[in-house]
Amino acid sequence: MKKLENKTVFITGGLSGIGKACAIAAAKEGANIVVADMKAENSEKAFQEIVNENPKAIFIECDVSKFEQVQTAIQKTIGVFKTLDVALNNSGIIGESSKIGDMTEQAWLKVIGVNLNGVFNCMKHELAQMIKQKSGVIVNMSSILGKVGFSSSAHYVASKHGVIGLTQTAALEYATEGIRVNAICPGFIETPLLDKGGISKDIEVKQHIINLHPMKRLGKSEEIANGFIFLASEDSSFVSGTSLEIDGGYLVI
Repeated sequence: MKKLENKTVFITGGLSGIGKACAIAAAKEGANIVVADMKAENSEKAFQEIVNENPKAIFIECDVSKFEQVQTAIQKTIGVFKTLDVALNNSGIIGESSKIGDMTEQAWLKVIGVNLNGVFNCMKHELAQMIKQKSGVIVNMSSILGKVGFSSSAHYVASKHGVIGLTQTAALEYATEGIRVNAICPGFIETPLLDKGGISKDIEVKQHIINLHPMKRLGKSEEIANGFIFLASEDSSFVSGTSLEIDGGYLVI
């Protein structure tokens, strides 16, 4: 028996990196997949990789920072699959690198809008459906930087701290409604997001980041997906309000 057989799994940011790996993993476990993301280069190819694992998959264009777009995406999900069993709120951006005193309001608001407001927008509408069902699982993608500071990334760090706060609060509020809410805190993972942050292009910076991990390597998206399947399935039936660290030992140092 597959772990997510006939479950409906809603994933934001599911066309690349960690989100795509989680979508593929969930599809392999028999889930109906809803990918909510912004269209980009190679979007069709990425979505096809998911469909290849389970043809019961749909794509919905959605900017998670826009409340109404998220509401529409959840409504479409219910319209097609009737239920919402698992949600992975994964969409995120890194933003421009600068110290707090040099950071522009625009740069701050852009990252907070996607990484924190986006998670709230998703949870708001996901919870409304899950309360009706009296069941559901929400997994929010935080970061190891949701637990520590990191120079020149105040907007990202603050947003990921906030995601953990939302996760813990929702876990408390809906514990008796049959709804579990958890977060994942990845270390630095080899993804397009890392490329956008400029880390992969600078060999010295990349090696410095690698050395911050006791395992002396960056993580793989598939390793995060394994943690997601655990939290999404009945394997974690007594787990709620936790932040699962998948970081190669980063937070131990």
